[in-house]
Amino acid sequence: MKKIEAIIRSSRLEAVKEALGKNNIHGMTVTHVLGCGLQRGQTEYYRGNLYTINLLPKVKVEIVIPDNRLEEIIAIICREARTGAIGDGKIFIYPVENAIRIRTGEQGEGAI
Repeated sequence: MKKIEAIIRSSRLEAVKEALGKNNIHGMTVTHVLGCGLQRGQTEYYRGNLYTINLLPKVKVEIVIPDNRLEEIIAIICREARTGAIGDGKIFIYPVENAIRIRTGEQGEGAI
C-alpha cells in the first residue's frame, strides 16, 4: 500500500475530491495547512503599509491506496489540481506497512 500526501490549492480541492470519488476513492483526510515553496509568499499593501506574507494557505489531502492504483491516482490529482501557475503544489508518496480498521479489526488492503 502507498500513502499519497498532496499539497494543493484550496480552490482545487472540490475538483480533486469529485474526480477521486468518481474513481472509487472515498476515504481521505483533508487538512488546512500553511506553507511556501517556489512562490516564496506574496506582498500586499494593508492600510498603506507593505507586508510580506511568506506562508500561504494550502490544503493537504492524504489517501492510502493499493499499490496497483498509484499511477492512476497520481494522474487524477495532477490533472485536477493543475492550474499551470507557480503554487499548484506537490505530491509525496510513502510506503504503508499496514492498515487496521478499528471497528472490525480488518487489516491490510481490506481495511482501506
